[in-house]
Amino acid sequence: MSHTGPVLVVTMKDDPTADLVIRELHDRAVPVARLDSGDFPATLSFAAYLTPEGLEGSLTTATRTVDLTRIRSLYYRRPSGFAFPHLSEDDARFALTQARYGLGGVVASLAGCLYVNHPHRIGDAEFKPSGLAAAVTAGFRVPSTLVTSDPGAARSFIQQHGPVLYKPLSTPLYRVDGVSCTVQVKEVTAEEIDDRVSGTAHLFQQRVHKSADVRVTVIGDRVFAVRIDSDLLDWRTDYNRLAYSVVQPPPQVTSALLRYLSLFGLVFGAFDFAVDQAGTWWFLECNPSGQWAWLEPETGLPMVSAMADLLERNSA
Repeated sequence: MSHTGPVLVVTMKDDPTADLVIRELHDRAVPVARLDSGDFPATLSFAAYLTPEGLEGSLTTATRTVDLTRIRSLYYRRPSGFAFPHLSEDDARFALTQARYGLGGVVASLAGCLYVNHPHRIGDAEFKPSGLAAAVTAGFRVPSTLVTSDPGAARSFIQQHGPVLYKPLSTPLYRVDGVSCTVQVKEVTAEEIDDRVSGTAHLFQQRVHKSADVRVTVIGDRVFAVRIDSDLLDWRTDYNRLAYSVVQPPPQVTSALLRYLSLFGLVFGAFDFAVDQAGTWWFLECNPSGQWAWLEPETGLPMVSAMADLLERNSA
């Protein structure tokens, strides 16, 4: 199978990280095609034929046509969702489902293509309970954790393991008075737990008395670790208060990183760790579509080049 065709980048129009990688690939004279699922069907069409060798056919965007059999790698970032605003509610629901399983299924079935990451594997890894269980299997230290809808279980866990943090299991768009916001990580006491916990699922995790945070970005077989110093419980709430420094993970952490990705069939991951006062690294989460490009100008780490190497298939 040819690996000299284009890199296919699947993401929304406003994606500065993808822009950096595409610019690097262009500078290397590597062909790139970019699409967003939200462009379908207005400016994106496709035809895929099942053959004894797999799917053959083409994807056509507003600017180019891509041969499905020649795509060397697919960088699956953050595409917008399918939308059919011109249809009735029932028709739009039907059309969306057909698009997801049709175009989505074709994009996920490219023979000889390196996925960074495969959309189905991303979906698997985005379930936090699955990620935490995989982290234990991979050999990470993981704080005591409870996922529950039982107020009694939550109170008992906090009493036994306190101090305990509440963390959302996912981070959908949340609006308060029309303003977009996020559900923050926060410390919670047993006295705050009431019957509202029974209304949905919640994640509670023993708080690590940390000296710093570390973001580790794994791109193929390359590991980039950045220590993040702040006085914040959740460093993502105020980037202006962060200080960055390049660090080397302990050997057992490095080997666990690659085992974790292998468990999910991933080649990229953005890992978050809390480092305690004794220097122990505690796994918090891995985002299979996490952000990373802002760390390069802060540290000088060649992360854009590493991602371009992977997509160009200079490494695997």
